[in-house]
Amino acid sequence: MTLPHVVPHLGIDHGSTPIGDVALPTVLAVTAVVSLVVLGLGIVALAQRRSRSYLLITMALGTLVGRTLVGGLAMDGMLSMELHHLIEHTLDGVMAVLLLAAVYYARTMARPEVNTYERDS
Repeated sequence: MTLPHVVPHLGIDHGSTPIGDVALPTVLAVTAVVSLVVLGLGIVALAQRRSRSYLLITMALGTLVGRTLVGGLAMDGMLSMELHHLIEHTLDGVMAVLLLAAVYYARTMARPEVNTYERDS
């Protein structure tokens, strides 16, 4: 099966709207809502725990919102594709560093000893 036989099944050759014209805005809208909800949950967890690890994870979740914003700006033509890819790959790297820092910090900080049971004397 060659590409010309597949393309008409996607609605591109029949005078209809190409799938990308509908799919990309839909995916970006869904991604925006989901990433904002996840970031909101991260902020709530940060407010409860108030630790550096939660701060770093919340910042990493913020990069998801940033990626969606960059995708929307590129879709609207406000960013070139080259700049779009540069920013998204930079945000990927920032997210990875933030997550690694959160894990490192959580593993190296001193934990208070908690007595889970009381001894009868």
